[in-house]
Amino acid sequence: MDTAAALPPGSTADGATATTGRARLLSRARGLRGPRLDPYWLALVLFALYAALSVCRYRRMASMSWDLGIFEQAIRAYAHFQEPVADLKGPGANILGDHFSPITALLGPVYRVFPGPVTLLVAQAALFAVSAVPVTRVAARLLGRGRGLAIGIAYGASWGVQRAVDFDFHEICFAVPLLAFCLEAVLRERWYAAMLCAAPLVLVKEDMGATVAAIGAVIVIRTWRTHSVRITPLAIGLMVFGVLASALALGVIIPGFNGTGSYDYWNKVGGGGDQTGTIPFGTVLRTLLWILLPTTGLLALRSPLLLVAGPTLGWRFLSHDDHYWGTDWHYSAVLMPVVFLALTDALARTRDSRRAWLVSYSRQLPAAVCGAALALSSALPLYDLTKEATYRKPPEVRAVERLLGRIPDGASVEANVGPISRLTDRCRVLWVGAARGVEPDYIALQEPERSMDEVVAYARQLHPGATYEPYGSTSGYFVVKRR
Repeated sequence: MDTAAALPPGSTADGATATTGRARLLSRARGLRGPRLDPYWLALVLFALYAALSVCRYRRMASMSWDLGIFEQAIRAYAHFQEPVADLKGPGANILGDHFSPITALLGPVYRVFPGPVTLLVAQAALFAVSAVPVTRVAARLLGRGRGLAIGIAYGASWGVQRAVDFDFHEICFAVPLLAFCLEAVLRERWYAAMLCAAPLVLVKEDMGATVAAIGAVIVIRTWRTHSVRITPLAIGLMVFGVLASALALGVIIPGFNGTGSYDYWNKVGGGGDQTGTIPFGTVLRTLLWILLPTTGLLALRSPLLLVAGPTLGWRFLSHDDHYWGTDWHYSAVLMPVVFLALTDALARTRDSRRAWLVSYSRQLPAAVCGAALALSSALPLYDLTKEATYRKPPEVRAVERLLGRIPDGASVEANVGPISRLTDRCRVLWVGAARGVEPDYIALQEPERSMDEVVAYARQLHPGATYEPYGSTSGYFVVKRR
């Protein structure tokens, strides 16, 4: 058959081919806008925001604590197949004797290829962003595309996640996606997947075994009515596994790696150590309301999934440490996937309620919590991304980096929070005042209220047997060198 004869009048073979090509491109573009990809697009946007926030904070040398340095020391050791020593916790201190978080070794290969603290920050941003996928996906499945996306946005912008992203690096970045995928599987009644996602939580931190046990209890509750012969015993086994894992970590593993043969944080229980033993009722109430009200409108209380938050909150009541209460730190990040998926479960449960007001309330709630999360973000870390100063490295920081860059690779340095992030990837860094007999080659301090003479005198006080001389100073940072 003649091809030209088969074409419409005025058209050509090339034109038909071009039209077909455009049609294919449009079809693919429509596919990228499909509802199944919503969770992944949202995760990609969140990753960009989280990474920008973390990396910009690092560039400005605005670290909030020594945690980034501690984890970099441990992961750097893992990357080179060495014992995970974190000298910031004490000379030769094995990090497993402080907290049982071997899951951080998974970042070792990545760190080996891309050494430096930024690798940890970007990896953390990716883990937090990935956790939005199961939250959004199951919410859309149970509630519809629009409401599911609203829940996902509210989760990604929640204050608990934002505070964790803003707080340098912490091992909880592994717990958050594991919890999200686990509870998604629970809501979809994929019990084996739920238990497989729950089990690795015991490798995140020593107290997560109790959370694993709570997940097992939730599975028992949800499968009890179906009289599942296989699942219920396995869920009970998961509960036992979680309790035993925490007991083993707290009673055997951590003391075995700890130089004192004990667990350093027992003094936080019951108001021991430096704790007052009492947290004001108003502080507790405000924190609980922050956890439940703007995130779920209190509707999460109708879901048994909220039991998974019980151990995390229980530790807080036992410890009486005021750092665990309030909204300024990263400790509530692990609660965010729990409360948002509990909200999703509660919304699905109330859809067929006989109470008209409850049905109406539940219909409006996804948009409300999304709006609340976005509105509250104006007072939370992500809002900093709207400020020009966030992306600018101050001249003072450049001067400090030049000063710290003069310290040779492999040197031992005693430091406080300020200089740590620029040294742990290439030096042996010890915490100021905790060198325990080690006379470091250098002492680097951020002390804007002191003079060089005072810093030299302080170095002499720290190490009476050594002599330190000025090495350089700028913008409140001082470096002294041992003769």
